[in-house]
Amino acid sequence: MRKILAILLIVNSAYSISAQSSSTEIKWQKVNEGLHLTEYLSPQKSIIGDSKITILKIDPSVYDFNLFSAKEKGEEIKTAEDWAIQKDQIAVINAGMYRGDFVTNVGYMKDYDLTNNGSLNSDNTITAFNRKDESVPEFQIIDRQCQDWNTLKDKYHSFTQSIRMVDCNQKNKWSQQNKKWSMVVMGKDKEGNALFIFSRSPYSVHDFIEILLNASLDIYNIMYLEGGPEASFYLNYQGVKALKMGSYETGFNLNDGNNRFWKIPNVIGISKK
Repeated sequence: MRKILAILLIVNSAYSISAQSSSTEIKWQKVNEGLHLTEYLSPQKSIIGDSKITILKIDPSVYDFNLFSAKEKGEEIKTAEDWAIQKDQIAVINAGMYRGDFVTNVGYMKDYDLTNNGSLNSDNTITAFNRKDESVPEFQIIDRQCQDWNTLKDKYHSFTQSIRMVDCNQKNKWSQQNKKWSMVVMGKDKEGNALFIFSRSPYSVHDFIEILLNASLDIYNIMYLEGGPEASFYLNYQGVKALKMGSYETGFNLNDGNNRFWKIPNVIGISKK
């Protein structure tokens, strides 16, 4: 299971997305209603690459979140770009790490009547969307250490489970390690916006969490999705195009040379309501 962090930045847009200075103050550019994009320079320089982090901020009251899986009948693994084009999605990222069969999510994953993996593992965060009623937010990252999973599991149609990065008190939950890789992660801010977060430049997960917590993102919680060359971020909407793929991964791919999207089995996409 080498899927544990990756990501790259290749940004093409109708207007330029200028990198910020080393300040952690983030400036957003509006893509459309409820959709904002930024690319900023991390104050901590990476060992490889440009040290830029790309974030898409999504208002769940304006956009639907959609889970797609190669386990669905007639589907197959494909790149984030192909998933987005074939499913008519504005943006697409990995839905989580996957097992050796190349289709089953490492953690629990369910979307309406399709169960990709019906078993919870020990990981403490589960992204939930497509709510059944208005008693819960349209989107959230459930933390099983401070929320009642047994109640919330019946409140949504769509779930994907992965590794907790910060707890409900915004404390870093990842121990420091020497390993580094590109990364794509899912976040939620304190206003309830979803955050698709990508860095092609490799960091340890602990350091990446600290970078995000110290930025002006008003982070509530974050869930790890994927790393290394498999980490993918795709956006193509209203003349703004951002195509990003990971590369570096300690012990697997010790370079910044990957220039293509890898095929992945499970993705989260967004579409306008």
